[in-house]
Amino acid sequence: MGIMSKILGGSGSRSVDDYVELDTDDFADAHAETGTQVHFAEIGDQSDIIPIKDAVYDGDFVIADITRHSTSDRTIEHVYDELRQVVQEVDGDIVQKGDDQIIVTPTGVKVSRQKL
Repeated sequence: MGIMSKILGGSGSRSVDDYVELDTDDFADAHAETGTQVHFAEIGDQSDIIPIKDAVYDGDFVIADITRHSTSDRTIEHVYDELRQVVQEVDGDIVQKGDDQIIVTPTGVKVSRQKL
């Protein structure tokens, strides 16, 4: 018996009735206590990186959509350079996921380059 079987209560098939739908309104107060957040951003031009930098300096994660730019675009090169500098300053990490996203992490958080 694996650990998940112990947690979930043995083996056997599950049905929809085994699960409970949660109302997110019940958890509205929990958001005020959260220290770290994940932000989603779109990078259209270089001015779009200012709120991204602020979020990372504040200790938050940012997942930025870069689909408006090709990887050889000069604007995106400047964006990478500025974000790399922020990451170095806060000891975070930056990684590009595919051709369309950049993940930027705050202090002490590294992104694994290995798939699970």
